[in-house]
Amino acid sequence: MEYIIKTENLSKSFNEIKAVDNISFKVKKGGLFAFLGLNGAGKSTTINMITQIISKDSGTIFINGHNIDENSEVIKNDIGIVFQNSVLDSELTVLQNLNSRASLYNLTKDEAKRNILELVDLFELTSILNRSYGVLSGGQKRRVDIARALIHKPKILFLDEPTTGLDPVTRVKVWEIVHKLIKNDGLTVFLTTHYMEEVLNSNYVVIIDEGKIVAEGTTDNLKDRYAYDVLRIISKRNEKIENKLTKNKVIFNYQNECYYVNLKHSREALNILNLDPGLFSNFEVIKGNMDQVFLNVTGKELWKK
Repeated sequence: MEYIIKTENLSKSFNEIKAVDNISFKVKKGGLFAFLGLNGAGKSTTINMITQIISKDSGTIFINGHNIDENSEVIKNDIGIVFQNSVLDSELTVLQNLNSRASLYNLTKDEAKRNILELVDLFELTSILNRSYGVLSGGQKRRVDIARALIHKPKILFLDEPTTGLDPVTRVKVWEIVHKLIKNDGLTVFLTTHYMEEVLNSNYVVIIDEGKIVAEGTTDNLKDRYAYDVLRIISKRNEKIENKLTKNKVIFNYQNECYYVNLKHSREALNILNLDPGLFSNFEVIKGNMDQVFLNVTGKELWKK
């Protein structure tokens, strides 16, 4: 089966607010699928419908070939979820929380024990196993949260803003583990995020804004369609440079002691520089990035939350 998740014409409203507005997308089996958008764009609502936490108003959802309206119990065994806010018991120890979670699935005692031991090793939880969950640091809690979601070896792991509030070192560690699971176990990871760096290693990106899908594709595809390279000419304001650019109908802007020219293709930089190699001697070509993609398709800057 090529696609492990398929949604068609999915919608959800809360009173007068259309949180998710008739969206359709597919997620290939294995790899990292990124759902990118600002807070309130509809990311969490979509995940909550797919995982049956809330009901959909309309549309269809298939998980691993099963329609959620017809096979909800089967689907529960195929998915693991890491919520923005933890659902673990702060009074219980890490081990008690993991054992409690394992008991919710059709696992034998030996299977549960083996799975927990594997996860304790993978997420480096040995030193905190007997500590209460509530006293752990944010990074420790997040590692336990992900371990909890994987206790039954699901085929799909949903990560809803998984690293919000984590320090950079812990964020890198969490992603090292996630990518290891994708590579070694063939896990499919469905990520919602507003952190651009978490999207860069994804296999496919869907950008959602105000409940609608506004763009989708691989990061390279999206950059080709919606971003542009920039020629940056480093110079104090120079009448000769401006006359040369203007005469050749090159549109530019000047700021911070640099001239900036948007390029349709990187090779256009050579044509501009060759107008006068001596005049344009201090320069660089800045490649288009996903921040530009997001800004160009939504009209909004991703860092503004």
